[in-house]
Amino acid sequence: MTEKVTHFDKVTLLITHYNRSQSLERLLASFDSYNCTFNEILVSDDGSKPEHVEYIENLKNKYDFTLLKAPKNKGLGNNLNKGQDAVKSPYTLYVQEDFVPLPGFEKPLKDGLEILEQDQTADYVRFYSYFKHPETKAFKNGFSEMIFNPWSPDTNKFHLYSDHPHIRRSSFLQKFGRYNETKHSDKIEFDMMISFLRKKGKGYLYDNFKSVFDQVNSSEEPSTVKRDFWRNSDSALVKVMRYFYRQYIFNYSYFLKKY
Repeated sequence: MTEKVTHFDKVTLLITHYNRSQSLERLLASFDSYNCTFNEILVSDDGSKPEHVEYIENLKNKYDFTLLKAPKNKGLGNNLNKGQDAVKSPYTLYVQEDFVPLPGFEKPLKDGLEILEQDQTADYVRFYSYFKHPETKAFKNGFSEMIFNPWSPDTNKFHLYSDHPHIRRSSFLQKFGRYNETKHSDKIEFDMMISFLRKKGKGYLYDNFKSVFDQVNSSEEPSTVKRDFWRNSDSALVKVMRYFYRQYIFNYSYFLKKY
């Protein structure tokens, strides 16, 4: 008996990659094991070391994907723009190479796609988060609309946009602008977050957001993003200082800063 194949013909899987070819292989193998296919799979590489590029080239013998190379490392912003520019389908499923889909992910993905097709005011649907959004409005099929309340004291309210696994309209950059190609990855996401809020972006988040994708950072291929003491410290004093700093920088960026 032939195993059922789940095909998303309107969706391109876009994967960004940098020097973690084994993590990329794990992600591709996961989708393959679930018999899940897409309009196209694009791997946008950010000028990885030759040994990683060679490893990826060999993966093409087993998995059907297009590799978008870069002559040198130009940063996450360039890698995202390059990848999105190559998408031809109306929808893009964006997943970084250190994530893997979990059993049953096909149903939330189908439902997320349905939301975008039915709600023409929606811009994207998220499947993963580190925390529950502060203010939401229940929608359907386990999804909730994320609400931005500018007067809430909770700084997590600003994270209406995130680069965690999500499906979006492939015209996303036309509405919210291209990713900045000169800044650190965190600042790139921050700028897109502010643009998303200022331009009244609308997003949904899956309520059980740890059940669709899992983030895997192995000791062999740890995260390539380095964060400082200020962001990671659990000191009570630092937490208080961090909260007030975020209140200032988030509100200044949203209400006053010119981009």
